[in-house]
Amino acid sequence: MPTPRRLASATATVLATALGLTACSSGQSPSGPSGDVRPVTGAISLTYLQKQGDQEYFIGEAAGAKAKAAELGIDLKVVNLGNDANRTVSEVQSAIAQKSNGLIIVVPDPAVGPQVVQAALDAKVALLTSDDQICTTGPTPASCAKGDLVPRIGFSGEQMGSEVGKRAAEEYTDAGWSAADTRTISAWKQDVTVCGDRVKAAKTAFTAAAGTSVQNIDVATDNTPTGAQDKVAATITAHPGVKHWIVWGCNDENVQGGVTALQNAGIGPSDIIGVGLGAYLACKDWKSGKPSGMKAALFINGKDVGALAVQTMYDRLKRGKGFPAEAFAPTRMVDATTWRAAGLSCN
Repeated sequence: MPTPRRLASATATVLATALGLTACSSGQSPSGPSGDVRPVTGAISLTYLQKQGDQEYFIGEAAGAKAKAAELGIDLKVVNLGNDANRTVSEVQSAIAQKSNGLIIVVPDPAVGPQVVQAALDAKVALLTSDDQICTTGPTPASCAKGDLVPRIGFSGEQMGSEVGKRAAEEYTDAGWSAADTRTISAWKQDVTVCGDRVKAAKTAFTAAAGTSVQNIDVATDNTPTGAQDKVAATITAHPGVKHWIVWGCNDENVQGGVTALQNAGIGPSDIIGVGLGAYLACKDWKSGKPSGMKAALFINGKDVGALAVQTMYDRLKRGKGFPAEAFAPTRMVDATTWRAAGLSCN
């Protein structure tokens, strides 16, 4: 294991050599090849390593990646890391040993970021993240200099959170609730940078659009439905005088868990405004046709992210095009009346 100083120096070099990324002030890496990662003249082999690969969103992401890989003639292997951070580095090393030209990764825990980056640097393999950020110089992307973040394909956390906050404000205004007996819940895994970006933007957008300040309660979760349900249930118990609840979070899991906890506590759907992020769980409530506290959700299509990630890696390896610091797929707000027309599959 390198010392912290040696690791910082070595991993920071990745963005100038293995990835070809310049300072974040430009937001774009050089257009041509750089360092030891050069265009591949023959067939390209890629490995897509995903956390929570059995989750609906990531299943879609893998499908989009596979479809794009088939279109481009890429040999693609998809690996489900689950939630096992320890497995991440070993699977990265395995992919490198199998001669992958490039790695696309969604880490279960950003703390493994420097190890992943170092492995890619040592092997002279191109590295790209999707969805979640990792830092080249430390375990916490939130405290990482922007220029030390590995290039990422996904969604804009700020933009997504703003859309969620605006929709929540619309629902709140339409409901005619009083701020005095209403609370908002922000639920997310607090060491995941993109989650923090989303909920912060949701809070700001809600207050601006609602034209009033509603007391917010931050709830730390593990980003799973059951984890959010347990934590929100405790929050409800601690605030017995609240009549109306608004829930948003990092993803559909947090909002679904929060809505379930509220409904299990005897709070009716008419007193709950849940605005999901993903829509892959929200649609199941709507598909049932039963009243639900899940009023809307921002549809983020994993297929678009997977396809964009593979295309971006292809452009880097085949055409020598530099990675962008970030590239975003489109989003769309949906609800019980519009989710089908948006093309959302609900399995």
